[in-house]
Amino acid sequence: MKLNHFFAIALFAVAAPSFAQTYKIDSKHTYPSFEADHKGISFWRGKFTKTEGTITLDRTAKTGTMNITIDANSLDFGLPAMNDHAKNKDMFNVPQFPTITYVGKSMKFDGDKLVAVEGELTLLGVTKPVNLTVNKFKCIEDAMTKRETCGADASAEFKRSDFGMNFALNWGFSPEVKLAIQVEAAKAN
Repeated sequence: MKLNHFFAIALFAVAAPSFAQTYKIDSKHTYPSFEADHKGISFWRGKFTKTEGTITLDRTAKTGTMNITIDANSLDFGLPAMNDHAKNKDMFNVPQFPTITYVGKSMKFDGDKLVAVEGELTLLGVTKPVNLTVNKFKCIEDAMTKRETCGADASAEFKRSDFGMNFALNWGFSPEVKLAIQVEAAKAN
């Protein structure tokens, strides 16, 4: 191979266009929810009602990232007394840690299908790896907004104790938490 030909190929590879698109989280259609043990006999389910962030996705290169911020004060169990207790220092300690973040560093595909996100969750000021399984993913042109909108259903599991949330573990509560995340995001202009 001639040296000039090699440089031309290298220059083309560097200058090749990126097909990455940025999508803004639709906070009215995005609700991270969770399920946690209650006394070893039942489960409490809650969700966060205020989420914002962006997702960058290049379906051609099969890459992407995400930056999600959750307002910890938007926690809702459907029971005001439980909401108030969970927001105090025993659990989410909202006055000291008003946000929860998730940074998705890479996306995994099986063919053209998005199947997982590898990333880090920051909860109570502690950052740990938490990987999401993408159970469903689809992009469409939204009939109302005429913009491309993508939606997903994702899930994950982690131990709350890994983040320092140890309330009632000595009473027999399990530290395992199951996440279920419904998310929609519209292509940014």
